[in-house]
Amino acid sequence: MPAPQLRIALFGRPNINREPGVGHVLEAHKLQELFCYLLLYRERLHPREVLADRFWNDFSSSQARTHLRKALWEIQSALGGPSPGLNERVLLIDPEAVQVNQRANFWLDIAEFEQVFHQVKDRPGEQIDDLAAKQLQAAVELYRGDLLDGWYHDWCLYERERLQQIFLSMLDKLMGYCEIHHYYEQGIDYGVSILRYDRAQEQTHCRLMRLHFLAGDRTGALRQYERCASALHEELAIAPS
Repeated sequence: MPAPQLRIALFGRPNINREPGVGHVLEAHKLQELFCYLLLYRERLHPREVLADRFWNDFSSSQARTHLRKALWEIQSALGGPSPGLNERVLLIDPEAVQVNQRANFWLDIAEFEQVFHQVKDRPGEQIDDLAAKQLQAAVELYRGDLLDGWYHDWCLYERERLQQIFLSMLDKLMGYCEIHHYYEQGIDYGVSILRYDRAQEQTHCRLMRLHFLAGDRTGALRQYERCASALHEELAIAPS
């Protein structure tokens, strides 16, 4: 019987398990760091020398390579160990390099998130169909928090910002979809979510004013303008355009 699918969530605090409600497959923080790094850059082939230097740069080269070799063995063991079927190995490890086997049986939240965005990135929200909107709604629900929340390693800061911008773009597209389909209250909820991350986003304030007005809430639209003016003044020292 095949092992249950490995499920990996990197949004918010990392969660790596094989069954809902079961503890992490990887408990040691250093092992989590190395594995999450490999998953984040899963399309790359990673030379062992580079990995050893990145994660154990306080040690000599030989000691760093020893630590890497031990860490890779522990990760492979925790994930199920090397098995006869190549596709069952999450990591492909050889004497020179390591890479993620993207044909292995695992689910990764950021991979699904990015795949949905790739399908709609060139279409404004007003032009997406119902199926694409449902996929976007499911994708934004995956965003439980910023990537690897609480981690401040240089290698994840850029990716955290990039994925957050994708998340905000998804919410903006859903606002456009909701406006054109008269789902005004839902569109307002998406706009409020954007402003939690960027309260000086004038385009979002404008969309929210319009949604309030279309929903018959003229007072709400005027209040939204006041919030916009206040945010722009406090954050950027400018007035609304």
